[in-house]
Amino acid sequence: MNIADIATRDYIEVDVGQRMGKVRSTFENGNPKGIIVTNDGAYEGVISEREVLQSHVEDDAKVAALIKPSRNDPAPKIDREENVREAARLLIESNSKVAPVFEHGDLWGVITDDAILEAVLENLDALSVEDIYTDDPVTLKEDDGIGKAINYLRENGISRLPVLNENGFLTGVVTTHDIADFVIRENHTTTTGDRVGDSQRLLDVPVYDIMNSPVVTTTLEVTAKEAVETMLEKDYAGLMVTPEDDDRVVIGVITKTDILRALTFTEEEHMDVQITNISMLDTITRESIVQSIEEVADKYADMQVMHAHVRFHEHNEKLRGTPLVQCQIRLRTNKGQVAGTGEGYGAENSFRVAIDKLERNVLEVKGVTSDEEYRGQLLRKLNEL
Repeated sequence: MNIADIATRDYIEVDVGQRMGKVRSTFENGNPKGIIVTNDGAYEGVISEREVLQSHVEDDAKVAALIKPSRNDPAPKIDREENVREAARLLIESNSKVAPVFEHGDLWGVITDDAILEAVLENLDALSVEDIYTDDPVTLKEDDGIGKAINYLRENGISRLPVLNENGFLTGVVTTHDIADFVIRENHTTTTGDRVGDSQRLLDVPVYDIMNSPVVTTTLEVTAKEAVETMLEKDYAGLMVTPEDDDRVVIGVITKTDILRALTFTEEEHMDVQITNISMLDTITRESIVQSIEEVADKYADMQVMHAHVRFHEHNEKLRGTPLVQCQIRLRTNKGQVAGTGEGYGAENSFRVAIDKLERNVLEVKGVTSDEEYRGQLLRKLNEL
């Protein structure tokens, strides 16, 4: 199936000269997945709600301030005849919910994550939530401030956070949209002179005041089709996962992105590897990342890897112009999920640290002890670095 029949010409478009205040209001009033930016009619990029929330661009600034060649997540240009699996992969790797669709080199319309999921809905019965959810979720407490929530969302590249009460039970969910809606609404009530002081006040507001409650949950046994139907019906991008017998205990999160990622799973020789913020790759290539992960998987053949997700996040700190980068690698295997995280200056250094930690964690999962053979492996890896 290609996207010719599910791409749409119904999208919101703004010029690079438009004020950011108008764009923020558009997200508040229309809740679009993204806005196409053009320059005299020519495509320039896509602005997401997350980018608007995380930017420090003033309302009077122009949209052009957010459309830069160095952006971490440039939306991909997708051909109208592209197949659904490849379109899903491109959306995931660019961290986008909407992407421009081109026909014969000209901007034709857009494709959204919802359109893809609706098109493949009947095929999702074969998957369960357990097959594709993300465990060990990042959580907040009810009295944590909005500033902390923003940092967690940014650092982990996610769009929603479960909120727990003092007993550790799930009481709410805070999303990127909730925060953007609150900040935009509050800023409308202030004058320009008030905003410096009010910005800190807004960041200190407890997430309890803006969280969604009660929480819509799902369980591991539910099919992916049922989970997607709930998300589409409620207009949610994700659901909290709880045990079947206790919906107060959050054990994971399942999102539309998780399900899109499952669409890219293949039975081909090379395992499926998704990379978020792929534009940050510097002296390392996508092919070498895939090869390194395959080498780890091949060493421990009885641990079958179904999918790998590699995510890069850039910090503000730099060393001689090279940014400090965090790399997170998560494997979905027949023995559960295994992850490794590392930091270094540049994408390649951070990846090397993360892959080393991943291998250590794989060994722990398999119950392999630290013997002479393993010491030799580590020494060889250190020499490679």
